[in-house]
Formats: sequence, structure tokens, C-alpha cells
Amino acid sequence: MTPEKPARPAPKCPVCGRPSVAEAKPFCSDRCRQVDLGRWLTESYVVPGPPPGNDDDAED
Repeated sequence: MTPEKPARPAPKCPVCGRPSVAEAKPFCSDRCRQVDLGRWLTESYVVPGPPPGNDDDAED
């Protein structure tokens, strides 16, 4: 008989840290999903990189 592996805990919600639920994955609720979307739309979250319009590689 092989020992059973312990069940992994549910991943945590990236907004509040509570366990995520399947209906709102990776979040714990629709509220946290909306909070995350709002952060992206207000540019609280940004993807690092050069500023837009900085075309150093473009030829004149």
C-alpha cells in the first residue's frame, strides 16, 4: 500500500489572501475579481518595460 499524498491547500486569492474558489478562480469572490480589474484599469498594476512611444530602434 502506498501512502496517500496530502491534499494541496487551495491557492490564495491574489487580492485578499483567502482561499480561492472554482467559480472565481484565481480569486475568492467576484468582488476580489472586480477589485483586481479596477487596479489594472487605473494603472495601479503595470507591466515593466520601456515607456510607450520610445522607439529607439525605429529608423527615421
